[in-house]
Amino acid sequence: MQEVTVTRELSADPDEVRALVQDTQAFMDGAGFDAVRADGDTVRIQNRVGLFDVELIVDVVEDEDAVLAYEQQEGIFEDMYTEYHLEATDDGTTIGATTTFEAVDLPIVGQVLDATVVKRQRSSELNTQFDWLESQLES
Repeated sequence: MQEVTVTRELSADPDEVRALVQDTQAFMDGAGFDAVRADGDTVRIQNRVGLFDVELIVDVVEDEDAVLAYEQQEGIFEDMYTEYHLEATDDGTTIGATTTFEAVDLPIVGQVLDATVVKRQRSSELNTQFDWLESQLES
């Protein structure tokens, strides 16, 4: 399994951050994907990564340790799971997100390069999502 983890310190109460993260449609839009459609616990994501158009269907799942967790149901990965955690700090909240994934199924490009591209792309998406959180908390 491959793994990508991103953390960010936010100057906000954990309850404020939790409310934004649990608004799945807005939070996923905040990642900068080309298209997001949340319908109950199912989220459809479309994004262009380099030369490839990627579509994922993920289901939000229960994880008592996470403020939000979802796993791929359909898409390019053999397995893909993302979880977000919050931790109260003296200055506000630390949010962390970890995505684990296995076996990217893209033709032409080898698996090692695929993992590198996916890690870079996923780090960018998570950082964009955390930028969105910061902007929402400042307004």
